[in-house]
Amino acid sequence: MLESIKRFFKSLDFLKSIVITTAMLVPVFLSGYYLNDIHIGFSMALGVLFCSPTDVPGSNKHVFYGIFIAAILSFSLTYLFGAIAGILWILLPLLGIFVFFVSYISVFGFRASLISFVGLMAIVLSFVNDYTEVNLFKHSLLIGLGGFWYLALTYIKTILFPKIQTEQLFIKTIEKTASYLKIRAQLIVSSINRKELLKKLFDLQIEINEQHETIREIILTTRSKSGFSNKTRRQQLLFSQLVDILELAISNSVDYVKFDKVFINHKEKVFLFRDLIEAMANQLIHISKVIRKEEKLQENKLFTTLLLNIDNAIDSYKNSIGLPKARIGTIMLLNLKNYQEKQVQNIISMERILNNYTNNETILSEKEANRFITTQDYDFKKFIENLSFDSPIFKHSLRLAVIVVIGFVVGTLFSMQNPYWILITIVVIMRPSFGLTKERSIQRVIGTVIGALIASVVILSTQNTVIYGVIAVISLPLAFSFIQLNYRNAAIFITLNVVFIYAMVEPNILELIKFRVIDTLIGATLSFLAMYFLWPSWQVQSMQSYFLKAIKSNQKFLKEIATFYRNKGEITTSYKLSRKDAFLKVGDLNAAFQRLNQDPKSKQTELSTIYEITVFSNTFLSSLTSLGTYIRNNKTSNAPIEFDVFIENICSNLNVVISILEGNDQQHKSSMITVQEAENSYDNSFSKLSKKRDIELESGVELTASIGLKLKETVLVSEQLKWLYNLSEKLITSAKKYKSKS
Repeated sequence: MLESIKRFFKSLDFLKSIVITTAMLVPVFLSGYYLNDIHIGFSMALGVLFCSPTDVPGSNKHVFYGIFIAAILSFSLTYLFGAIAGILWILLPLLGIFVFFVSYISVFGFRASLISFVGLMAIVLSFVNDYTEVNLFKHSLLIGLGGFWYLALTYIKTILFPKIQTEQLFIKTIEKTASYLKIRAQLIVSSINRKELLKKLFDLQIEINEQHETIREIILTTRSKSGFSNKTRRQQLLFSQLVDILELAISNSVDYVKFDKVFINHKEKVFLFRDLIEAMANQLIHISKVIRKEEKLQENKLFTTLLLNIDNAIDSYKNSIGLPKARIGTIMLLNLKNYQEKQVQNIISMERILNNYTNNETILSEKEANRFITTQDYDFKKFIENLSFDSPIFKHSLRLAVIVVIGFVVGTLFSMQNPYWILITIVVIMRPSFGLTKERSIQRVIGTVIGALIASVVILSTQNTVIYGVIAVISLPLAFSFIQLNYRNAAIFITLNVVFIYAMVEPNILELIKFRVIDTLIGATLSFLAMYFLWPSWQVQSMQSYFLKAIKSNQKFLKEIATFYRNKGEITTSYKLSRKDAFLKVGDLNAAFQRLNQDPKSKQTELSTIYEITVFSNTFLSSLTSLGTYIRNNKTSNAPIEFDVFIENICSNLNVVISILEGNDQQHKSSMITVQEAENSYDNSFSKLSKKRDIELESGVELTASIGLKLKETVLVSEQLKWLYNLSEKLITSAKKYKSKS
């Protein structure tokens, strides 16, 4: 508990909240103390508040432009809507139009969605002031100035704390990777709740992929801009190891049902692997603490002992069962052990990198590095293409525009004390996803009610405005700190801050608290009703596009693996890019399925079939990664013709899946006879090698290295090819089932 609190105060979120609070309070203090006009400070503080959401992890360039555009947008929209605030017949249509287009900006990606949120907040909060008493242009200009003031402080923050953003991202990624490994450890020994554990893996993989993208953008952009320093080199090497750890974990695709069956009477052998995986996860946690400067780096001496125990267990299994009966099980255990050894080496490499020493000199060239940065598409065609009801962003923007106008009318007609609070609740809560909107609605209401209750108790206990001011100041950085971590807690502190700021100047503060709660309830109710009845965008409607992207990226990755197996040599950039794209696209599919699960049960049509395709796509990627990892890390023979037969038929099956999903009538033309012949050929090859090895054993001859390697390659490559072919067949069946119901 104490450690968590200390970490919170050392976190990037808390540092950012301090910067925001400082940026808001300094103008208020200086304008009140030196200029005798506190409203100047409040206007600048509002500009800081508007621009702060765009300050999210990313390259310095993207952060700069995000805050800069937010400052310009907040100035422009405040001035526009302040000028027409009293002209209702002009205000209502323009309110709807501008809310739509400002919200629609989010079609250009995550940072654009944050800029969009800034614009929406600027529109809503332009109704706070009475512009017969406040100079509109001066107020708008000060809001823009506040944005540039915050931009300057953000720049100073990056100079004073240059490492904190990247270090925090590495820490979070390492910790999530450790959690991923721990779930893998549970999967190998648990035969009961594997479905739930696999779901947790999907969710974690989404988060880790997002972290990888952000780290990749930061370190590769920094490198291309400022050169190749020792720090940048270490960061890139550390990041490469994290990517390899995730890839190895995904590629270690155990057939759990087969594993349970083969080792039903030898579970103690499997538990040794669990212990090793958990030891690796614990060492990753230790490494994260080293980066936090909470511990000194220590090597894990358990690794050697655990690997030796596994070696002994494999020998014990082979001797107790006897060859050739134990051959399949022995190869399975050896394969699993080889993967874990590579994982251990990755972790040891991370330790060497942290010690500023590594044997890995493989660094991407600048040209290659830039290809790995996922650039955002700002083409105007994207803006035009999404202007249809097929686009979830278009429907969300239209829905938001209508409900904001309705909220404004409701607040005006019923003479609410601060009707803009209804609009703030709508803008903050509503998201394109029903599940996220529902979740934020509940958290917002609960947080507001708790905050209101706490404020009421304090106000009934004391009327000391100094205490009110202290609570208001303390609650502000805490509110900003919790925005990303826990929205309910953020809502509590936001409510406390707002209430106690008003309490210092408003005599009837309990009345204000009442209206704060009522306005929040109205805004949350309107948001929830809008999501359900106004052009609802249920996730099931867009699942097909996610299926297609995942399957096409898997197919491309398969072709790259096949090319590498045939040609050998160095790993090409196109191989790495196809691997990265497959990970991201399957991760996007997992995220879409996660959102589908948050929709109302009545809207989760075809859930079982969608789940099938999602699982098959993940399993396909896992098997692909396993095949690619083995081929890359082992000396392999020339690719036999049977390999090409399998690849050709698997790709053909995937083309059929794509055609089915796209609504074409392509027939299933997979050459079953050819595939069967290829499978028989692989089996015969394994059988011949096994007999040759049995003859060696009978003669007391030591295992010939070439035969051992050939046996292993034949088993591993053929098993993965059979599994991939089987998955491609299952995908065809599931795709047909999905299209028949859609």
